[in-house]
Amino acid sequence: MLKEAVQEVRVFAPATVANVACGYDVLGFAIDSPGDEVVVRHSSKPGLHITAITGDDGKLPKAPEKNTAGVAALDLLKHLGMTDRGIEMEIHKKMPFGSGLGSSAASAVAGAYAINCLIGEPLSKKQLLPFAMAGEASADGAWHADNVGPCLLGGIVFIRDNEELDLAQIAAPDNLWAAVVHPDIEILTKVAREILPKEIPLQNATQQIGNLGGLLCGLIQSDYGLISRSIHDVIAEPRRQKLIPEFYKAKRAALSAGALGFSISGAGPSVFALCEGEESARKVAAVVQKVFSDINLENQSYVSKINPRGVHVVEEKNSKP
Repeated sequence: MLKEAVQEVRVFAPATVANVACGYDVLGFAIDSPGDEVVVRHSSKPGLHITAITGDDGKLPKAPEKNTAGVAALDLLKHLGMTDRGIEMEIHKKMPFGSGLGSSAASAVAGAYAINCLIGEPLSKKQLLPFAMAGEASADGAWHADNVGPCLLGGIVFIRDNEELDLAQIAAPDNLWAAVVHPDIEILTKVAREILPKEIPLQNATQQIGNLGGLLCGLIQSDYGLISRSIHDVIAEPRRQKLIPEFYKAKRAALSAGALGFSISGAGPSVFALCEGEESARKVAAVVQKVFSDINLENQSYVSKINPRGVHVVEEKNSKP
């Protein structure tokens, strides 16, 4: 049964950390902030129209078919046979581009989810996954759910198969915190992918599989020691680290300050650490920020528990007084 439709909906879609070191393209988690907001409302003018975009410095197109949030929304409306329905959309970008924090995924998720809420939630969150994926894919051409999955569903998400969108949510240990630091440089996902090896030695593949299995077991069992021993990437990090100034110095500082593990968030340049407890996470964030600040590289930090909610409604407005 459909929920009663509302006149206007504002939703928030959070940033995400993808790969989580050893889970390249198959593991990600959501954090509390930053994130994107999308507002949608009914309109007398047929079709979907993006009326405002803020926080993008004029970079994003207002044509829905060329915008990640718009593509996700249009794909959903087409699926539901509602492409002629009049809807206005506003997009408020509140996270940096090319940050490795899932900016495109957040917009796509927010676009699909907001439309779904506006028209009475005909689909579940999980059913919205392919539409949000289509939105993100329109931006970078890739089809992997390690950002979209946790942004949409919340928590930690493991993707068994990206093509089939076969995924599972993993509950985070109660005292697991993330410290994320974003240095103010931009790394294009395309560039970060091009420097990866086309073939992987069997020994490295075996080691990576072992680390991923260990990390998943550690998360499920709340075994912080196993988590710590498993957060190691022997494939992407050794090649991508050169794109991030003083990466290994930041990593050594984080581990010395008590981080369970440290690596690159998605394609970078953001870096992340998993920590046991808030105090540890804030200490780690501070020492990593200092490494970047010491070379006059502006940066921002975000400290939070693993976000269990994912995208959610911030505000609803009904047409009735």
